[in-house]
Amino acid sequence: MRSDRSCCIRSGGSAMFWNWATITALVGLIGWILPFVMLFIVPVNRKPSSATAWLLLIFLLPYLGLVIFLLLGSPKLSKRRRAEQHNMSELISKLVAEASMQPESAAILNPEIPPRYEPFVKLNASLGHLPAIAGNAVELLPEYNAVFAHIAADIDGAQRFVHVEYFATSRDEETEGIFAALERAASRGVKVRMLMDHLGSRKYPTFKEMQERLTAAGIEHHISLPLHFFGANYTRIDLRNHRKIVVIDGKIGYTGSQNLIKRNYFRKDAIYYDELVARVRGPVVAELEAAFATDWYSESGVLLTRQNAPEVAMELKAAGDVLCQILPSGSGFENENNLKLFTALIHAARKTLVITNPYFIPDDALMTALTSAAQRGVDVTLVNSEASDQFLVSNAERSYYEDLLKAGVKLYRYKAPILLHSKHITIDDDIAVIGSSNMDIRSFLLNLEVTLICYAPSVVADLRQVEAVDLSRCNVVNLEEWETRSIKVKFYENISRLTAALQ
Repeated sequence: MRSDRSCCIRSGGSAMFWNWATITALVGLIGWILPFVMLFIVPVNRKPSSATAWLLLIFLLPYLGLVIFLLLGSPKLSKRRRAEQHNMSELISKLVAEASMQPESAAILNPEIPPRYEPFVKLNASLGHLPAIAGNAVELLPEYNAVFAHIAADIDGAQRFVHVEYFATSRDEETEGIFAALERAASRGVKVRMLMDHLGSRKYPTFKEMQERLTAAGIEHHISLPLHFFGANYTRIDLRNHRKIVVIDGKIGYTGSQNLIKRNYFRKDAIYYDELVARVRGPVVAELEAAFATDWYSESGVLLTRQNAPEVAMELKAAGDVLCQILPSGSGFENENNLKLFTALIHAARKTLVITNPYFIPDDALMTALTSAAQRGVDVTLVNSEASDQFLVSNAERSYYEDLLKAGVKLYRYKAPILLHSKHITIDDDIAVIGSSNMDIRSFLLNLEVTLICYAPSVVADLRQVEAVDLSRCNVVNLEEWETRSIKVKFYENISRLTAALQ
């Protein structure tokens, strides 16, 4: 009996041994084959730098790399959302064509475009389906809480509708004035609609209470890009709606870098934020409304047409003399709209180029454009921040400093603990760009962004004043000093730069 039982144990153990051996061999074989299979999958419709980073991760860590790729490897919105963006773009193009034939709006929608601006106007219209529009007024607002006061005052004057869209949204002591104004507007019969990004807003302590109070006030609100981890609506978690838009009665609009949240974002450290917002009046507000309406359609399924929302009927009336254009961008479009605009503008700079942006992680084309501009004699200035709220991003952007400085780019860093979160560009003395977009791969490839382009020396002059104040609060980055940073720091920078390419 003992002998038989011992034999059975040995036999069972042998079977178990061979089972584990087979599994181990199979796992090893798959781990060896997988990277080579991914060679045929990863590079498809992907930039070489991004494909190389993904393949490196998968070759080094096959199984973990595959899981991360499946979760984060697709830079596109769901098929449904891409189809909705396409349908809205076609509808907007149709409405613009019809309006341009009407006598009362023909001059505004078909302005005489100076040859200097024509390439950019055509590029942006081709990418975003929105034309350059004459007859606008632009006011720059660089003071954080003054922005909220302006918006609240304009909401109190609303008669028909108010549309609000932000990435980070919080009802707190600094934004309370806007929420109170929205409630007053709703109570007097103004139609109020609100969008807020899910990931960008849900982490703040007032999120649930804020939604409940909006509902109680009769304010229609939706989450932008709600998190879905499975199914046809799955979208990678870091693909977000980063737009900042306010539209009031189709006459007044706001856009820029500032979110609807207190200045320190509920942070525990000493960091707080400086921003820039543009307040616009005139026909270009209709283009901001088009961007909002597209996102509203994606989240609510409701088209804001004359039939569904008669209060939103737009009147294209001049309010100034500034030629403006709105460029929406994001993974719902076929192209990287904002990247193409920025690259084209940099190549066109003749004398002066100033870029202010908190997160600068360029692709090869943008980096080449910027260094080439400096090397051909353009006075190129880049303004970043010393303060950092994202470890990997901060290290990755610093990895580009040495090449920029060697090319002749002037580099400034806004003094901590304030983080300069503004996103704007001036090109020579006649083109200004203000928006929500960072200058990094995520903002080019993934996030939904909105950009205001002003073809106007007057706006550039105003923005130069803002730039002068910003520069007075900066430290200059010197090449000789920068080259002395430690090997450890350079290691962190290079590793972070590689992770930034995983898009």
